[in-house]
Amino acid sequence: MVPHLVTALNGPLLELEKKILAATPAIERWFRLEWQEHTPPFYCSVDLRNAGFKLAPVDTNLFPGGFNNLSPEMLPLAVQAAMAAIEKYCPDAKNLLMIPERHTRNTFYLQNVERLMQIFRQTGLNVRLGTLDETIKEPTPINLPDGGTLTLEPLEILANGRRVGLKNFDPCTILLNNDLSSGLPPILEDLNEQNVLPPLHAGWAVRRKTNHFSAYDDVVKKFAKLIDVDPWMLNPYFAKVGPVDFQERVGEDALAAGVDAVLAKIRKKYKEYGIKETPFVIVKADAGTYGMGIMTVRDASEVRDLNRKQRNKMAVVKDGLEVSNVIVQEGVYSFEHINEAVAEPVVYMIDRYVVGGFYRVHAERGVDENLNAPGAHFVPLAFAQQHALPNPHAKPGTTAPNRFYMYGVVARLALLAASLELEKTDPNPEVY
Repeated sequence: MVPHLVTALNGPLLELEKKILAATPAIERWFRLEWQEHTPPFYCSVDLRNAGFKLAPVDTNLFPGGFNNLSPEMLPLAVQAAMAAIEKYCPDAKNLLMIPERHTRNTFYLQNVERLMQIFRQTGLNVRLGTLDETIKEPTPINLPDGGTLTLEPLEILANGRRVGLKNFDPCTILLNNDLSSGLPPILEDLNEQNVLPPLHAGWAVRRKTNHFSAYDDVVKKFAKLIDVDPWMLNPYFAKVGPVDFQERVGEDALAAGVDAVLAKIRKKYKEYGIKETPFVIVKADAGTYGMGIMTVRDASEVRDLNRKQRNKMAVVKDGLEVSNVIVQEGVYSFEHINEAVAEPVVYMIDRYVVGGFYRVHAERGVDENLNAPGAHFVPLAFAQQHALPNPHAKPGTTAPNRFYMYGVVARLALLAASLELEKTDPNPEVY
């Protein structure tokens, strides 16, 4: 299923698709060389927005949920990619300990955990679930909607004090599917003998969106030169603003100035390309996820006039994490629609491979709003035609494989940016 683009791909993006398809051999070689220099994150999902005149990532998640939304046809690809990823860290791996989020009531999330376990079992690993929830003292089964069960077990420090596992289960690798919004768990620090993937500094206790997008800036500049396009076509402008305190109204002037500055840059580009839409920005917490602490802003005055409810909504994100810095990010319209509802593609990768994706669809939200909100539903991406390779001779904008190839390229640029970001923020850089 290919959503129709309301605008149909117009001028600049048609040109971009043409250039990306024409440069496919050069692009794939470029990625191959980059991966010789940098280690991709273990897994990753990237939210993209397609405005018809611009295609850009707006969020990169290093602890992706939502594997249950990928189409079953994509599973063999995910298994192959997972094998490649695990071999890098522990070629003779036998046991994998997976640590999920603490919110065990969310059945959609638990189906994601079940799907991940299924993928890793297919790679030849024994997979068990350990939890950071200290109220769980013994193996606890949780029922899933499809009739299956997951068993959460309490973590244990193993005999030598340098390893973590479960009762009668000593893993060589620990896979985090928990974004550490509530801080670094002491039990996982100073593990010298086991790989923790992704590393602890990929969690929101340390990670910042502005670090990611500044790494993305660097990646896109190189890539845009390679295929001879304006980097802006693939890249949202952004600014970091802080400290802010929404409840105490601290930092309001700086935030308004940041919004003004980014809007001015977007206006200039819209004028250059004859784009008639109204520029907007998204203000969101610099750390944190789950679509919380986000607002659409079209004019700097809006951040000065927030009512109490809006200020409360912006002040705290997941796990009660208080917002002290924000990213003001260029808003990218999403002109893709499925059955009249706004849609945005989300691309999933394991290691350096695209393994599938889906459209996040929201009937109640507009083309300039965040779709990661209650009421969204998911339609597996027509990577269902994943066996069809891009066709450089097709008329731009007419074939699904070409559009999905383009999505995969932009998502991998964000993946590469994430690997640079993790290198730069690594507390023990000598490991590289």
